[in-house]
Amino acid sequence: MRYRFVDCRFELGHPERGRELYLAGHVPGAAFLDLDTDLADLSVEGAGRHPLPPPEVFAAAASRAGIDRSTFVVAYDQGMTGGAARLWWLLRHFGHEQAAVLRGGIGAWAGPLRAGPEQIDPGRFEPRLRAGDTIDAEGLAARLGDSRLLVLDARVPERYRGDVEPIDPVAGHIPGARNLPYTRAFEPPDDLLEAEEIVVYCGSGITACVDLLALAEAGRPDAKLYPGSWSDWSTRGLPVERP
Repeated sequence: MRYRFVDCRFELGHPERGRELYLAGHVPGAAFLDLDTDLADLSVEGAGRHPLPPPEVFAAAASRAGIDRSTFVVAYDQGMTGGAARLWWLLRHFGHEQAAVLRGGIGAWAGPLRAGPEQIDPGRFEPRLRAGDTIDAEGLAARLGDSRLLVLDARVPERYRGDVEPIDPVAGHIPGARNLPYTRAFEPPDDLLEAEEIVVYCGSGITACVDLLALAEAGRPDAKLYPGSWSDWSTRGLPVERP
């Protein structure tokens, strides 16, 4: 088995920043995957700000990054900001379990950094779509009030409460959702882990993957992602709750 580091850094609102950071200095030998073009498919309409990439789109990106069935992937970003966890989740979603996230991001890397581009030998990633690890807006709306389902909102508390909403058209959260901010995801309360079913969302399906990573580490790898998240829910005229 061989290892492949993948740089997933990004800055919302600055689509070129991730690659700029990569070229300025990255883990030697690391590939770069772009949040908007590799870990999402922005051409998909009506599915939130960061729709999931189709299998062929993700397979092409993963192959360019040198990933195939024999590759153990170590993803990193600026420090659990969502990009690395998104890659980890997508790899699992497309049938590749051999993946991890560098806790603390590039700041935790103790070795040297290398500037400039890398010559990456391409792999051959073959997607095998996992069933049952996502839910859409209609499916989630139909289950509001179901005591068996726990919905977690990974956004920061002020956005969950609806105190501020800097991006989406409506402030608040999905009715009944509890807040597990991605910044504190690795200390989930015990009662969350006891829920029969768990669904996680955030603003656009990126930082929710940090919660999903934390839940998997805590013994709940079965938690589902609502990919469209609040950027989808808030445009559909669906129920909204504020404290």
